[in-house]
Amino acid sequence: MKTKRAIEDLAVFGGQPAFQKQLFVGRPNIGSRGSFLKRVNAMLDQRWLTNNGPYVQEFERTLAELLDVRHFVAVCNGTVALELAIRALELKGEVILPSFTFIATAHALQWHDITPVFCDIDPSTHSIDPQCLEALITSRTTGILGVHLWGRACPVEALSEISRRHGLKLVFDAAHAFACSYRGRMIGGFGDAEAFSFHATKFFNTFEGGGIATNDDELAQRLRLMRNFGFAGYDKVVSLGTNGKMNEICAAMGLTELESMNEFIAHNYRNYRQYLKEFESLPSISMLRYDETEKCNYQYVVVEIDDKTSLVSRDELAEILCSENVIARRYFYPGCHLMAPYRERSIASGVTLPETERLAHRVLVLPTGTAVGADEISQICHIIRFVLGRDTELRKRIDEQTRFRQSNSPMSPDE
Repeated sequence: MKTKRAIEDLAVFGGQPAFQKQLFVGRPNIGSRGSFLKRVNAMLDQRWLTNNGPYVQEFERTLAELLDVRHFVAVCNGTVALELAIRALELKGEVILPSFTFIATAHALQWHDITPVFCDIDPSTHSIDPQCLEALITSRTTGILGVHLWGRACPVEALSEISRRHGLKLVFDAAHAFACSYRGRMIGGFGDAEAFSFHATKFFNTFEGGGIATNDDELAQRLRLMRNFGFAGYDKVVSLGTNGKMNEICAAMGLTELESMNEFIAHNYRNYRQYLKEFESLPSISMLRYDETEKCNYQYVVVEIDDKTSLVSRDELAEILCSENVIARRYFYPGCHLMAPYRERSIASGVTLPETERLAHRVLVLPTGTAVGADEISQICHIIRFVLGRDTELRKRIDEQTRFRQSNSPMSPDE
């Protein structure tokens, strides 16, 4: 372990990086190569590569059973899963969603000319605030898009009650919440539909992939038609559709990952518990906790940097960690409502989401997963404790460095 004893030991000030290779928030987990290659060879022998092959069918049956839902419809990625659910539910006009989410959640609506109406969050849960949500409902509102963030369920009962009372469709973005439960019930069976992502950076991946879980038979049928150009037979097109199919090699990867999923979760849990222990006496950091009575994938290690007790900001800490090859991430900065496609509309309509904006400036997500173990976590936490324990000295050094850069920056011709 490369101990940092002086400010000059930090890589951002010329020291040697703590890690030779970069550590990421979501480096892909890999299951049994032998099991995967066996499936690939069988697929090649059968010469059935896509178009609802046997692996896709098995994958869908397995996930429907795992999530305790009537139907699971596998598709090519999580964004398409959202788009198909939105289209199949005939959403239009306006749909309310949290701004504190990955941009794909908003894009899936706007791509279909549906206006995303951004709602603030409850700072204690990081999830959409039901009271704020209800105040945003208008005559143009047709649905609610909740997000299960960090693998923790958003306020399911409150959103369900609001949607029933106002006659709205209810969809959930469950990209973070595969294999997680809420009050003993698996996430996947809530609302009209729930969309999942199996991107390579997720703890469970199919290389690239996603799917929709639902208990609605008619909705599942529409989704299956839509993902395959609207085909209801060999040459019979009965509805509008697109190409959203999952291929066989992705399904083969998914089936292989399922065999190791409990090992991935156990590793994530050990990492989570170690981070908790390392940070328990550090006042400038609060770490998001999980309800250990529920099933959880422990996919994200989420901390908030308290800018009132630390002279080093979240962004400065992230830069210092990056120099040490610890690629910590700020999620979901600055909030969807302030990202380029939506910023002008938000400003023009006077949208202010103070809790979202506050959290977006505080949150930092740290590396975990099977590529990170106890030694790496000890080193990461040592660096963070070192930085926050010398924040006065660091503040002075950072300010000096900033002034030096500014005084030596080239002047424009007008200056």
